[in-house]
Amino acid sequence: MVTGHAVTSSWVPGADGSGFGADHLPYGVFSVDGGAPRAGVRIGGYVLDLAGSLGEPMFAQRTLNPFLARGRATWTAVRERVTALVTDPARRSDTEPHLVPLGRTTAHLPIDVADYVDFYASLEHATNLGRILRPDEEPLKPNWRHLPVGYHGRAGTVVVSGTPVRRPSGQRRPPRGPAAGPTFGRRLPPDATPAYGPSTRLDIEAELGFVVGAPSRLGTSVPTRSLSEHVFGVALVNDWSARDIQAWEYVPLGPFLGKSFATSMAAWITPLDALPRVPGRPQDPAPPPYLARADDWGLDLTLEIRLNGEVVSRPPYAGMYWTPDQFLAHLTSNGAALRTGDLYASGTVSGPEPGERGSLIEITWNGADPLKLTDGGTRTFLEDGDTVAITATTPTGLTLAEVAGTITG
Repeated sequence: MVTGHAVTSSWVPGADGSGFGADHLPYGVFSVDGGAPRAGVRIGGYVLDLAGSLGEPMFAQRTLNPFLARGRATWTAVRERVTALVTDPARRSDTEPHLVPLGRTTAHLPIDVADYVDFYASLEHATNLGRILRPDEEPLKPNWRHLPVGYHGRAGTVVVSGTPVRRPSGQRRPPRGPAAGPTFGRRLPPDATPAYGPSTRLDIEAELGFVVGAPSRLGTSVPTRSLSEHVFGVALVNDWSARDIQAWEYVPLGPFLGKSFATSMAAWITPLDALPRVPGRPQDPAPPPYLARADDWGLDLTLEIRLNGEVVSRPPYAGMYWTPDQFLAHLTSNGAALRTGDLYASGTVSGPEPGERGSLIEITWNGADPLKLTDGGTRTFLEDGDTVAITATTPTGLTLAEVAGTITG
C-alpha cells in the first residue's frame, strides 16, 4: 500500500487529530466580512490566507485556476512551503497573523469549472441499478467492463457546498402503482401522456470528483501514467438526480435535465499528495492497453452520507471498479483536450452491503423498501427541507471537506 505522506505535528491550535492537519492541507477560496474572495488552505479550525502568508499574487484571486494552471512542480513547491509554515515553530510569529478562524469565513466555489464529466464506475452501483431498472435483462450493459462509461454534464450548474438545491421540474412518466418507479426504456401505454411538474423522485449520488490543473493539447491523449501531472486533487461531489425525469428523457442519448439542474462540490480540494492509495480493483476482462494501469490509483476512502444529520450509508471508495487514471485516459483517448478547472467525477460510490449504497434509489430499492429514520419518519426519495451532507475519511486520519445541500421547493 502507498499512503499519504505523514508529517510532523502542527503548532496551529487544534490542527492535530482534526482531520485537517498538516498532512492534509486542502485548498479553497474564501472571503471574510464581504471582502474579496482569495485562496486559502484549511488547517484545523482555521484558514491560512495564502496571498498574505506566501506573498504570491496568484493567490489573491477569486479562483484557484491560476495556481492550478502552473502544474505539478508549482503544486509540490507550494505544498512544501505551506507545510513548513504550519509545522515549524520558528515560523509561527510570522504566519499566525494570516490565520483566519473558519467560522468567520465564507466559502466559495474553489474553481471556475471548465467542463464537467460524470462516470459510472462502481460495479455494485451499476449492477444494482440494472437490477432495479431492467429486471428482465442482464444488469450490466455489454460495454461496462470494457470502458469507463460516462457522460458530459453541465459545468454552469456546479455549485459550492451549502448552496440550496431547488427541486427541478420536468417531464415525468405516469406512475404505475404506489412503489412503481422509473422503468427505463419501456413503452408507455397508448393512452398515457407524460406529465410536467416537480420531480417526485429526487435523489442523491455520493461521488468523488477529480480536479484538473494542467491542461493537455487538443488531439493528444493522456496516458494512465500521467494522472498526477494533470490532476491536482479531489473533492466530494453530490450529483443530484431527478430519477423520474431521467427515466423518461434518457433514451437514446443519456442523462440530460434530470441531472443538469445542480451538482454540489465541496469547498476544499484535497491534494493528491495527501491521499492514501491502494491497488485498483482487479478487472476481468483486462482492459485494452490504453486503459492499463501503470500505478496504484485506488483510493482508500470511506464516505458517509447523512440525511438530516442521521447517517444512512457508508460507501467504500477503494472497491471502485474503474480508477481515476483510467477515467483520464478514456476521456482524452479521442484527442479531447483537458482544460484547467475541468471536473470529472467517479459516479455513485456503492459497496456490496446494503449499508454501503450511495444513492436513495439503491438504499430504498426504488421506493419498494423505504428508509426508516430514527425520528419515526421514512423516506423513499428526498422531501423539501431535507439536508444531505457527505463526508469521507481515510485510515490515515484525513477528513475530506463535506459537500452538503438542502432541498427547496
